[in-house]
Amino acid sequence: MSPAAPAARTSSAPLYAAGFVTAFGAHSVAAGMGAQSGNIGLTLLTLGVLLAAYDISEVFLKPVFGALSDRIGTKPVIVGGLLAFAALSIPGLWGSDPLMLGMARLGQGAAAAAFSPAASAMVARMAGGKNAGTYFSRYGSWKSLGYVIGPLLGAGLILAGGFALLFAALSVLAAAAALWVLLCVPHVEPLPRQRYTILDLARQVTERRFLVPTLVLAASTGAMGAAIGFLPALATRHGLGPVAGTATVSVLAIAALLVQPRIGKMRDQQRISDSHGMTAGLLLTAGGVALIALAPGPVTLFISAAAIGAGVGAATPLGFAHLADTTPPERMGRTMGSAELGRELGDAGGPLLVGGIATASALPFGLGALALLIAAASLPRLTKTPIDAGTPGSRKDG
Repeated sequence: MSPAAPAARTSSAPLYAAGFVTAFGAHSVAAGMGAQSGNIGLTLLTLGVLLAAYDISEVFLKPVFGALSDRIGTKPVIVGGLLAFAALSIPGLWGSDPLMLGMARLGQGAAAAAFSPAASAMVARMAGGKNAGTYFSRYGSWKSLGYVIGPLLGAGLILAGGFALLFAALSVLAAAAALWVLLCVPHVEPLPRQRYTILDLARQVTERRFLVPTLVLAASTGAMGAAIGFLPALATRHGLGPVAGTATVSVLAIAALLVQPRIGKMRDQQRISDSHGMTAGLLLTAGGVALIALAPGPVTLFISAAAIGAGVGAATPLGFAHLADTTPPERMGRTMGSAELGRELGDAGGPLLVGGIATASALPFGLGALALLIAAASLPRLTKTPIDAGTPGSRKDG
């Protein structure tokens, strides 16, 4: 192992912690609001608005903060975003008031919109065109860990001290992560940027090397968002109870957590191509969704959860790694911000699609439609030469 390897691992660990903060914060509060909605007087409409507030902030702000990180550097945006997350969690101390809860949720989403794409861009810059699969699989694994323990730990904190304790813990966690990034992550100077016109921007975001992995990320996140919402509901319908419903989500997240490092390593060892790996991941995800659409049951729910988690765990790090390898470093932040926007649209669109069709017909039709769309997202292929000549980090793929 080279001397630079331990140093790189040490400086990247705080970035993984930043990914954990956004996943843990989003899912612990969301699960807590759902469980406590009756106790704090939330109607279904109000609950839906509060759940969407986090994603709405991210949809509008992620590309903005991604571009800002290209201009001033990624580290200041990450540290500032984490500190803002800590400060904007404070209204949640009065979480029994829906207005204060909504303010905290909206503020946390805005802060996450800053540090999440900047952290992804920093991970890409630190990979430097080498081992991007390994770096992004570790980053994704820490996010998956947040998805796993977020609802469980959040429920425990709410039980022990209400929303005040949960938001206090999130504030302290974000502040600690900010300090860790400040002290241990090196400052990477922003690179000189070419002046882009609106036409240049339109051309870049419609290139296949950007659209294909972003579509993969959106489809994967849409499947995960729908599964997290509907697997517990299906478990309850089949007499498994709320604990088993939570367990299905945990199985999904653990499968993603375990698969991502393996896929990242295989990718960096040239044992799997980005195109074939993303296709296989999406087809496995679509198969998992189709299984619960066609044959929902106590056993198939867990099989489906494992398949969806493994598929998402395969496709997600490959999508981010491909973007990292095919994006000029000077606009890495903007690209990651735009790709994260695609993920947020998928996260919101997947549950909405399933819920809308299920309301008009039945839940299996909604899940079946989602499975078909995910399978369709696996059809576009990457170009053979995904990056302009002369750009560092070039990687052939087919």
